[in-house]
Amino acid sequence: MIAEITHHGRAFRVDLSKPIDLSHPLHEGENQLRAWWVEPVRMEPVRSQNSAGGEIEYAVKSGSPVNFRNIFFNPHGHGTHTESVGHIAPEVYPVGEQLKRYFFTAQLVSLRPEERRAPDAKNDQVITLEQLRHTVNERPPEALVIRTLPQKDNAAKDWSGSNPTYLQSTACAWLRSIGVKHLLLDLPSVDREEDCGVLAAHHAFWDFPNTVDRERTISELLNIPAEVRDGDYLLELQLPHFMNDAAPSRPILYALLP
Repeated sequence: MIAEITHHGRAFRVDLSKPIDLSHPLHEGENQLRAWWVEPVRMEPVRSQNSAGGEIEYAVKSGSPVNFRNIFFNPHGHGTHTESVGHIAPEVYPVGEQLKRYFFTAQLVSLRPEERRAPDAKNDQVITLEQLRHTVNERPPEALVIRTLPQKDNAAKDWSGSNPTYLQSTACAWLRSIGVKHLLLDLPSVDREEDCGVLAAHHAFWDFPNTVDRERTISELLNIPAEVRDGDYLLELQLPHFMNDAAPSRPILYALLP
């Protein structure tokens, strides 16, 4: 299905029948994606007592007419998710009620992090301001999707304690200044894993506490297929109506047609 979209006077044509899913599946069991030292995802049948005092397990394989399961997970630590400024504010500011529309102009860029010496003497891998300045379109997109190189299959990776790549706070401040509203990346966080709670990149992108920005979002732990080329796209950003600072999400790209 071909759709025509106009944004700021520019017309785009996209094929909505060919979505490019940027999310990791959320599942239980071994080899699941995790970060921040969270426990594995659990999906368990509800169990209750029947009138005779026995236990009922709500699983079809156990004789129940339906599967009826509880799911225990952490939006930030398990899989692809989107967060609001409520992630760093005293108030929650639910991400589930933030978006007023769901399609945005987007640019996908692939960047190889640069090595920087951190205060604790570790050699960090960092996405820098200069890299973004030389990569982002002259006419900035509403959403920027960052793929880090070299690309690896992280579908079963536990990122905890690995000191992953992160973004310079100046880079996030610059993205805000040029009008980027949605920042998406294939890493656990825009910030360093251990930074004594500073979260400088989060604060810079949302300009918090100077303002409470209810328009911008950050999406992390994306799964960007290797065959998807850098360039301009249409992004569809959908997430459940969670009254929480973060929610699992499923970012979808659509290629622009000539």
